[in-house]
Amino acid sequence: MSANSTLHSSGITPTGDATGIIDLGDSCTPIQVIGTEVIRETFGATCINQAIAAAMAPGVSKLILNPDGHYGHGVPVGSVLVSPDHIYPGPVGVDIKCSMSLLQTNIPEEQIADTKIRRLIIREIESKLASGKHGPKGRAVNEDTGIEAAIKGADRKLLDKLGIPPRWQDSCEQWQHLGVCRTPDGLGERLAKLLHQNAIRDFTAKCKQLGSYGGGNHFGECEVVHVVNSESAKKSAEHFGLKDGCVAFLSHCGSRGLGHALATNQFRWLQTAFKKRGRSFPSGDRELVYAEYGTPDANNYLNDMSMGANFATVNHLLINAIVLAAFQKVLPGTRGELLYFISHNIVSREEHDGVSQWVHRKGATRAFPAGHVGLAGTKFETTGHPILLPGNPRDGSSVMVALPGANLTAYSINHGAGRSMTRTAAKANLKADQVYQGLADADVVSNCRYYPIDEAPDAYKDFREVLRSVELAGLATEVARLQAKFVIKDAKGGSAS
Repeated sequence: MSANSTLHSSGITPTGDATGIIDLGDSCTPIQVIGTEVIRETFGATCINQAIAAAMAPGVSKLILNPDGHYGHGVPVGSVLVSPDHIYPGPVGVDIKCSMSLLQTNIPEEQIADTKIRRLIIREIESKLASGKHGPKGRAVNEDTGIEAAIKGADRKLLDKLGIPPRWQDSCEQWQHLGVCRTPDGLGERLAKLLHQNAIRDFTAKCKQLGSYGGGNHFGECEVVHVVNSESAKKSAEHFGLKDGCVAFLSHCGSRGLGHALATNQFRWLQTAFKKRGRSFPSGDRELVYAEYGTPDANNYLNDMSMGANFATVNHLLINAIVLAAFQKVLPGTRGELLYFISHNIVSREEHDGVSQWVHRKGATRAFPAGHVGLAGTKFETTGHPILLPGNPRDGSSVMVALPGANLTAYSINHGAGRSMTRTAAKANLKADQVYQGLADADVVSNCRYYPIDEAPDAYKDFREVLRSVELAGLATEVARLQAKFVIKDAKGGSAS
């Protein structure tokens, strides 16, 4: 680090009210940090040191630490790693294309005021979602469906077969990933090879997970939309299709067991290749394994990641179709449309700083503003696309839209609030009765008999301060706040009665 830098205890030199840098000397680009002073103090030494190690890894041209940043595997969750010629699986992780989606309905808030109605909807959703080794009820999900989802993504014919409105394809950040194969047939050949090698155990069971949430921080959440009272927010909300005072449904999940298997295999194969070649892992961290673009190792990773990403896309859209059908059964006359589907664990090729580069988003969300070349020809070309940011059930979530200033962070922002406590610390320090009472006071019901303490709102950073950081840094502005009314989690202990 530069000897002339005036460093805080965190190692961050402030450059604005919600921006800062970590100077790495003349040989590396400084790490760009987003966060107010309050947020900067939440990162901690382990997160900062991990960010430094990632920024100094081979081929990395830029690293960004967003306000939700915290220690992760390989790189901090809530970071962006940019490289022109190196592919890093670590920033994508084992939940390939973990994502957010938002379904907007025409139901006014008053129709779900009664907790009995909310619990009926919860039970109807749960009864139709895939669970264990059983596919979603009433949907044609089998091994062939899983293969088709993995190699074709949200193909309109597949969506129609699954009872998903084909037009929802247009509301996806990216509905299909083809890797370096460039065609679904090419991915099909790659998948057939993996299956022949028995590299994906229990493949049929993994296919039947289409239409299901995972554990941990994955969830489905019923929301009431509150559009921000400004002309720009109202204009964006109208263009997006947000309905003020109406019910929406926010989902957080990814590629389930298939994505996990594909990613785990790739970590193991790349790490083995490093050892055979006598290579050292950057900073001694096995999770920072990489492959140079154009090599067979990189090609295989990009193809396998694409299959996981495709599966995640179909999984999200199927969940939304199931949720919409559940609302329609309990509340006849319900109409709904997929507002947007956006990833926060993916690597994609984009142009930054005038150079085509690989942008790895690890718990980070794409943030393309109006006029960005990546939105050309889409519905969001003139407005920027919706950014879906989960906070927590008690304090709400947010829909934002990017500003031109997002070029500072490789057109990326945080993917949510970010953990302030490890799961172990949350279980040790938070009290169950206080968590339950806090949700009850916020009029939030759930499917959990025992709400997971490690997922309690207080285990996460102050979401309001995180959003404030984004806006003060000039990256994005809020369009609507989402107020939770019920939450579905894959929590142990069974459903609430």
